[in-house]
Amino acid sequence: MNVPVGQANQLLSKLQFDPELTPGARNAVQVCLRIQPGEKVTIITDEATKEIAASIVHEVETLGAPSRVWILEDLAPRPLINLPPEIVEDLEMAHVSIFAVQAQNNELHSRMQMTAVVNRRKIRHAHMVNINHQIMVEGMRADFLKVDRISTKVVETVRRAKQIRAKTAAGTDLIANLNPSYHWIKTSGIISPDKWGNLPGGEVFTTPGEVNGTFVIDGVVGDWLCAKFGSVRENPLTIRMKNNRLTEAHSNNHELEDDFWRYTHTDENSDRVGEFAIGTNIELKDVIGQILQDEKFPGVHIAFGNP
Repeated sequence: MNVPVGQANQLLSKLQFDPELTPGARNAVQVCLRIQPGEKVTIITDEATKEIAASIVHEVETLGAPSRVWILEDLAPRPLINLPPEIVEDLEMAHVSIFAVQAQNNELHSRMQMTAVVNRRKIRHAHMVNINHQIMVEGMRADFLKVDRISTKVVETVRRAKQIRAKTAAGTDLIANLNPSYHWIKTSGIISPDKWGNLPGGEVFTTPGEVNGTFVIDGVVGDWLCAKFGSVRENPLTIRMKNNRLTEAHSNNHELEDDFWRYTHTDENSDRVGEFAIGTNIELKDVIGQILQDEKFPGVHIAFGNP
């Protein structure tokens, strides 16, 4: 499918957007990514997220930075099996990239193809999967310099820890034994060439040495499951881990239970605890049912997969 050069740029430049999106978009462009006028910016979005992308495009254009906008549906059918070569080629020339889309089932591979280019070229990359209006006017308005200061203090503390235990009144009782040879990473919303980050930011994370115990998920479940189920506060998902592997998953919502179990058994490492993380965005007041923001809420969360 041939897309005329600049067509998406022209479309989003003219697209009207809610002015309430502007503070969050400006925060992303000027504070989190620190885009400079001479830097090449790649912006990837989709039909469902065009309005938010338009607010970001406006801020990039206001700075005078050259950009290329891509709308996924212009290039390939969704769900996206592979990252379109046009985007790969554009990323190869970019200093900064922004990925603002709604997740669809079975698109993880294409996102991994994108982040492989980002990591190799050390692009300052903002990952905004499932970004929505609420997140733009809440989490994206945080004082990320303040969040960065708090995240720095937290990461300095946990880097000295050998073990972390998490307990909640809901029934979580989890022990993470830490491997001193594994690094803690800070993603506070201030994005550097060394590590791309989700926006809104505010967490520190590591690959744990080993995790054992019970985790009661009464917030949200990640990736496309979040879009499908939202907040699971009324029907929590209780999971158990032994020797870093998922052994059980139970919920009164049997569809959630079944979907989660299939999601964590797609390959040999899908049931492995690959991440142990602590949210550090103290400006968030509650869980809203959107993983992109909720994982930054102060507290502990884990992720499964090959680290």
